[in-house]
Amino acid sequence: MSGRDRDTESMPTRRIAASIALAATIAAGLATRAAVVPELLGDVAGDALYTVAVYAGTVLLAPRLRPAVVGLIAGGWSVAVELFQATGIPIALAGAFPPIALVLGTGFDPRDLVVYVAAAVAASSIDVGAGAARRTRRGAAPLLPTPEPNRSVGEGEGPA
Repeated sequence: MSGRDRDTESMPTRRIAASIALAATIAAGLATRAAVVPELLGDVAGDALYTVAVYAGTVLLAPRLRPAVVGLIAGGWSVAVELFQATGIPIALAGAFPPIALVLGTGFDPRDLVVYVAAAVAASSIDVGAGAARRTRRGAAPLLPTPEPNRSVGEGEGPA
C-alpha cells in the first residue's frame, strides 16, 4: 500500500477524531469561561484551547494536510488574531456584536503568543502520535525501520 493510499484510508478516521476534539475543545473553552478559574489559568487555558480548536477545524477542512502544516496554520492564525487585537479593531467589533470576541478576542497580550505556539506544537505532536497509533493498529509499516528478529543491527552488512 502506498503512502497516498494509507493517507486516504485514514482520512475518515482523522476527520472523526478532529470532530470529537473540536466539540470537546469548544465545551472545555466554554466551561473555563463559566467556571470559577483563576484569571491567569483561565486565560492561558482559553488561549491554548483556541489554537487547538483552530487545529481541529483545519483538519476537518483539509484532512490530508500533515500535522506540521496544520500546526503552522493553527499557530499562525492564532498569532495573527492576537496581533490584530493590538489594532483595537476587534474590541470595537465586539462592542457592536459581542460574540465576535470569542473568535477575535479583545485585547493584545504578548504572553498569548507563546501559549499559541506551544498549543500548536502540542496539537501537532498529539496528531502525529495518533497517526502512528492508527498505522500500528492497521499493521502498516512503522515510521522507523526495525531490525529483523534474531538478527542484530548491522549484521550481514559486510566487513567494517
